[in-house]
Amino acid sequence: MLQAYRHSCTRRVGWLLPLAALCVLPSKAQTGGDAAPAGELRQSVTQLQQEIRDLQAAVTEIRQEAAQYRAETRALRTELETTRAELKLQHSAEAEVSAAELQAPPPAVDASPAQAMPPSGSDRLAKLEEEYQLLSGKVDDQYQTKVESASKYRVRFSGIVLLNLFGNQGRVDNIDFPSLALKPVAGSTGGNFGGTLRQSQLGFEVSGPTFLGARTAANLQFDFAGGFPNAPEGINTGLVRLRTGTMRLDWARTSIVAGQDVLFFSPLTPTSFASLATPALAYSGNLWNWTPQVRIEHRFVLSENSGFTVQGGILDPVSGEPPPNEYYRQPQAGELSRQPAIASRIAWTHSVFGQPLTLGAGGYYSAQNYGFARAVDAWAAMADWDLPLGSHLALSGEFYRGRALGGLGGGIGRSVIFSQPLSDPSASVLGLDSIGGWSQLKLKATPKLEFNAAFGQDNPYANDVRYFPYGHAYLDASLVRNRGILGNVIYRPRSDLLLSAEYQHYRTFAIDNSSRTADHINLMMGVLF
Repeated sequence: MLQAYRHSCTRRVGWLLPLAALCVLPSKAQTGGDAAPAGELRQSVTQLQQEIRDLQAAVTEIRQEAAQYRAETRALRTELETTRAELKLQHSAEAEVSAAELQAPPPAVDASPAQAMPPSGSDRLAKLEEEYQLLSGKVDDQYQTKVESASKYRVRFSGIVLLNLFGNQGRVDNIDFPSLALKPVAGSTGGNFGGTLRQSQLGFEVSGPTFLGARTAANLQFDFAGGFPNAPEGINTGLVRLRTGTMRLDWARTSIVAGQDVLFFSPLTPTSFASLATPALAYSGNLWNWTPQVRIEHRFVLSENSGFTVQGGILDPVSGEPPPNEYYRQPQAGELSRQPAIASRIAWTHSVFGQPLTLGAGGYYSAQNYGFARAVDAWAAMADWDLPLGSHLALSGEFYRGRALGGLGGGIGRSVIFSQPLSDPSASVLGLDSIGGWSQLKLKATPKLEFNAAFGQDNPYANDVRYFPYGHAYLDASLVRNRGILGNVIYRPRSDLLLSAEYQHYRTFAIDNSSRTADHINLMMGVLF
């Protein structure tokens, strides 16, 4: 195995020599009569030298890994040889004892219990050989089955295969991960049952080179909850959907993050494997979205056990409108404002019961333009908390107050309501005020078993909804409150296996004081990799 690995390293180094030779040719060409301009040659030389330095760094890394594996193999080989020598001596001693017993008279029978025999050296040898084969197998796996990339940097592939079996009592907006209770329809059976794997996830992580003293990294996350193809049994072939994808520069206390990520000013979410495609209690007080953004974070250390973090950035000014076209992206109200959304957050952290206690506060602002001089200011103020109440108990949650937050899940998914269709220049547009939040109590009974209970509510202002009693909106314009309750148990018999059961209850209120309820039960099995 090691000879094959050395041969692989030799092949990687062998093609460095022609590249090194190329670095000499441009310098000689500068003295010729028909040589290229000196500036271009210097640029070519500089580029080739940089490539050679990168290749030399790669070879150095490979040599270091090879040296580490050779050292481990030598240590195991030495231990094997020592054990074989001890076993040989033991066999010789046993042979001498056997010869002496043949010449001596039979011993008297001892009535005392027999003494325990020492463990056989062959058992120890077999164990060492098994460990040696295991190490060799790990080395082979690393270099034969690892995820390959176009660069020299390693890529980590991870994810979860998740099966959800669910049943609903009442009508909901989405039967496998619901958020709202809806009015029953004629002819309905009053419930349903089904199963899905479309909340399974795939992810890629890569650790890049050091740049300006910062460690670089990137990741991508996908699931299969992007809708259904228009085909027979399309419900079982969910479309792949981009969730998040970020690039990071991490210094000791400062980070720059760019990409599509969760809302950094609303970072928490209830614990649930029944609702991964949409965070639990979405549209019930839990602000969320996966939004393109660029942010800067700085961490201040106050003492050994405490510190605080300051975050600020710009985001895509989402407004919650459904895309008007299936294939082409058209500007929506936030983007028509011609300026990004801005947000910030400050959080204080202190160690309590060996766990971090965190209190945070944030703010958000975005301009929206609905045409014909109809402008709306979207804003939010929020707070979040994660409080250990002991070694096994914790309380977490978030609270917000804002306006026109449909793009972040506030206002039950609505930013504005309007008197007539937006295409009518005479239509009036009103930014929808809303308030909401959620809280969760977590009991971690054992390292493998935990219980969670959470409650959340989103409450658009009824006075705003009454302003246009028959108005229009992206969702039902008459909704004034949505309440969600969940409870679950999560059991992890192994680090890569989880089993969970969850109950959810939703109650959605309308402006006419009517309400409808729905219950959701979900049984889950997942394998993480």
